[in-house]
Amino acid sequence: MISLYDDVRPRTSRRGRPRARRRRTCAIAALGVALSGGRLAAQDNYEIQVYGAETVAPAVTMFELHSNYTIDGRRAEDGALWPTEGAVHETLEITHGFTPWFETGFYVFSSARTGQGWQWVGDHIRPRLRAPASWGWPVGVSLSMEVGYQRPRVSADTWTWEIRPIIDRQVGRWYLSVNPALERSLRGPGVTRGFEFAPAGTVGYDVTPFVNVAAEYYGSVGPLRGFDPVQAQQHQLFGAVNLNFGPHWEFNAGLGEGFTRGTDHLIAKMILGRRVP
Repeated sequence: MISLYDDVRPRTSRRGRPRARRRRTCAIAALGVALSGGRLAAQDNYEIQVYGAETVAPAVTMFELHSNYTIDGRRAEDGALWPTEGAVHETLEITHGFTPWFETGFYVFSSARTGQGWQWVGDHIRPRLRAPASWGWPVGVSLSMEVGYQRPRVSADTWTWEIRPIIDRQVGRWYLSVNPALERSLRGPGVTRGFEFAPAGTVGYDVTPFVNVAAEYYGSVGPLRGFDPVQAQQHQLFGAVNLNFGPHWEFNAGLGEGFTRGTDHLIAKMILGRRVP
């Protein structure tokens, strides 16, 4: 996705803190021929999160607003794609828990930028299954499958599919989560690239029962059959804080730096979530 990428729903945690997840979904940035030989690479900043394994509780609905601002990004329109620098990306995520091991999320992506006004970007749907706690596994495990549409003005690949395994673990004050996601274009020039590897992960530490600080990593390295050159890959590192306002609320904020030419270089993000029985 582009940025206006932790799922702020609760992790399996004694404090119910927010988790971190980045959802890579929308805009695809075309890189220069010298770097990429004309191929397309994902550039996602609409929902910046690293998933935790826990799903929303049965009969509970989670409302989340993901707000991201690209401070230093793509300045000029690249082919049919909008610039990212100076863009505010807002994503509304609504997730409902149906059973202790199944939820479904729905996303509405939007973008605002000087000269463009407020624009609808696209919609995605994401069912997710979780290994029940009754199984007694030493780690949390879940699997999400996300399918969605984004406008051709935003992404050359208008229909996409993501498979996201999620593995997490709470160890004392430390929390770790890994999301080795696979992404695929279903319609557009990226179809020929097949599945692409987009790993994400976070390491967090409880400074107090109220404050958790975390490092979040987001990447996209290219097709499984052969990764892209390093400068055409995406690698971002965020410093983030998660605040515990109680079991009904989620809050995550961070500042991230991109380290390759294929990545927006400086992004600020905030996630605010509310659970409603």
